[in-house]
Amino acid sequence: MFEKKAKRFQVKEEQTLGFGAIQIVVDTVTGVNYLLSIGTGVSGITPLLDENGNVVIDK
Repeated sequence: MFEKKAKRFQVKEEQTLGFGAIQIVVDTVTGVNYLLSIGTGVSGITPLLDENGNVVIDK
């Protein structure tokens, strides 16, 4: 009846920081890595960049 879809985003790495956390999340369709910050009331997401300023992409 319902088609089960694979999850598009997967947590690659996680580190807790006080009352929040930092995660590296991978888009399984594009391979783009994102840096996700989770805190008490404040959260944000941005593409993860390498040392040359390029977006990190998993093959």
